[in-house]
Amino acid sequence: MRGRSSGQIPMFYMINVEAELPREHPLRAIKRWADGILATMSRDFAGAYSEMGRPSIPPEQLLKALLLQALYSIRSEIQLMQAIQFNLLYRWFLDLSDRPVWTPEVFSMNRERFAEHDLVRKFFDRIVSDAVIEGYASEDHFTVDGTMIRSWASMKSLRPKGEEAGRKSDDDPGNPTVDYRGEKRGNATHESKTDPEARLRRLGRGKEAHLYHSGHVVMENRNGLCVGVMVDEADGHAERRCAKALVRHLRRRHRLRIRTLGMDKGFDDGGFLAELEGWHIRAHVPVRAIPCSSTDAEGLARKRALRRMRTKGYQISQRIRKRVEEIFGWFKTIGGMARTRFVGRWKILQEMLITAAAYNLLRLARLETIR
Repeated sequence: MRGRSSGQIPMFYMINVEAELPREHPLRAIKRWADGILATMSRDFAGAYSEMGRPSIPPEQLLKALLLQALYSIRSEIQLMQAIQFNLLYRWFLDLSDRPVWTPEVFSMNRERFAEHDLVRKFFDRIVSDAVIEGYASEDHFTVDGTMIRSWASMKSLRPKGEEAGRKSDDDPGNPTVDYRGEKRGNATHESKTDPEARLRRLGRGKEAHLYHSGHVVMENRNGLCVGVMVDEADGHAERRCAKALVRHLRRRHRLRIRTLGMDKGFDDGGFLAELEGWHIRAHVPVRAIPCSSTDAEGLARKRALRRMRTKGYQISQRIRKRVEEIFGWFKTIGGMARTRFVGRWKILQEMLITAAAYNLLRLARLETIR
């Protein structure tokens, strides 16, 4: 007999989300990892909030909501709160039960607080620490690389330095017609009035230039987890500068004894390689066979790196190095960082840290199932 749907809306629903959620669903493991780490940050959260006044939205829920945004490619906080309103899976993940959701402005109100007390960085670093302690992350072999993150600002915001922001136009004040024909633009003479920290960059010969920031990560080579994140100026020299800063952070924060560091040919610089050798780190980098001094430290470091290219360890490191592109691919396609939604490098760093945290938690959930 043909079944028919009923148009009558029931008054009450009784649903046990815990029972309905499949046991192998990755959010179960992600929630377990996230809740365990956030429980250890109670003192950090207490120091960021006053003891008086109205109770805030729990910072644990804010961070977990941002994880959902990265995991499910939700492109704005407004859509995130709308999804949490009706999605029982999200409510279960946030321990929200039947309580009302908060407004999207709460994220903006707490973003500076999180930056002032470095809460997002601490959350990410504790995920890395737990991964190292549990044996999911290597303590010896790593890879470093960088990528371009396109700015939210449009090319129309690029104006000569010293000029007032915006161009008045009679045809369309909100989106004026701008003719750049015959005008040469560059970072030395122009800047974005919307995002002054963004820099004009071209990703290859024959390609158009856009406004960018640079994002940098360090990956451990055992399971491809992201263990370090940094955002810097897209000036063409940020990769080596950020690589040294990230190495120092890993040595100081996680006590990692980095033995090898895989890189691409963009890191081929004698001074940089010599500095890594001073830290007892063997650089696995494709070095150009060009004449160099055999007496100074930079020339000797390049020659040793050139000889290292014939070793088995170098070949393994370069093969695994390609996995760092998977991290960037996930950040940009799933995490929504192909073009950042934020203006201000500190905000972009927060976005990249929470995206890296979501990536690591997803990786750890999958690694648990195969261990």
